[in-house]
Amino acid sequence: MIIGVPKEIKNHEYRVGMTPASVRELINHKHSVIVETNAGIGIGFTDEDYTAAGATVVATAAEVFAKADMIVKVKEPQAVERAMLREDQILFTYLHLAPDLPQTEDLIKSKAVCIAYETVTDSRGGLPLLAPMSEVAGRMSIQAGARALEKSCAGRGMLLGGVPGVAPAKVVVIGGGMVGTNAAQMALGLGADVTVLDRSVDVLRRINAQFNGAVKAIYSTADALEQEVLAADLVIGGVLVPGAAAPKLVTKDHIKRMKPGSAIVDVAIDQGGCVETSKPTTHADPTYIVDDVVHYCVANMPGAVPRTSTFALNNATLPFIIRLANKGYKQALLDDAHLMNGLNVMHGKVTNQSVAEALGFAFVEPKSLLIA
Repeated sequence: MIIGVPKEIKNHEYRVGMTPASVRELINHKHSVIVETNAGIGIGFTDEDYTAAGATVVATAAEVFAKADMIVKVKEPQAVERAMLREDQILFTYLHLAPDLPQTEDLIKSKAVCIAYETVTDSRGGLPLLAPMSEVAGRMSIQAGARALEKSCAGRGMLLGGVPGVAPAKVVVIGGGMVGTNAAQMALGLGADVTVLDRSVDVLRRINAQFNGAVKAIYSTADALEQEVLAADLVIGGVLVPGAAAPKLVTKDHIKRMKPGSAIVDVAIDQGGCVETSKPTTHADPTYIVDDVVHYCVANMPGAVPRTSTFALNNATLPFIIRLANKGYKQALLDDAHLMNGLNVMHGKVTNQSVAEALGFAFVEPKSLLIA
């Protein structure tokens, strides 16, 4: 199989779908890899590094898309990239389709086989290809939130951990999953007063045990969420419903009543955001103000630390890339129900139920298409 790696073109996105080490693994499995020039330059990988690993470097993304049987990316394809997809070509990347009708329509039109990292599952009910970026984003959310609280960013002018004699900032994390746990860990390490809200008692028990009671673990009712959000200096939105649009838990009314200069980091923005006033921003212009509350809603947060993120992502995606290349997508998907859960769009049909429900498309069972 020919695997293609284009250069990412989303605003301030420096990650790359495959490192030279990953390329070498594919070459060892007797596959071919073509890489767009400078695809890895943002994290220190030159064209020569890819050539030494066995890849063929080409001048344009158009050449990559034209020649490759499978496209391996990081972020969702932009409009110009979606126009280059073709029928039966495999696209393996983050998609986040539920809040993105134009992308979904373009992928349907392309008739490509579109497998989303974020909906691939594992035997423990986890999301193994989303987890590494959730770890990064959770940790980064506290860095971003600490910055947003600074007065120069229109924040309250608070140091997250305070100093002796001055109370620390109150950080409220909504969601105790991978994002929330990593955010809580970083916030606690900086000396903040940390609360995690979740609707799973098992998750709350885990949070309590993991942090030895140093993080307050509270069951998330509407009343509890309102009380905690209104008391917060920094709110981290870490809610995830796999494949579906994030629920709007923090409302416009909450925002109006929050402390002036408080901050929100909505890590769920890739799935539409869990804050009613959230809208996607970029690393070039990451924040905006609504009712005196600083909103940080960058849709590709891990792109700010692309070297760490790329290595972490490749560690997770490489086994699946090899499997798809070795077996072909039909057999690879039929052999692995967890990988099949990653199939979002195929041959013009929506094959993820959450995406179909969110956008009003008919859902088609993926196995029925694969065995047709």
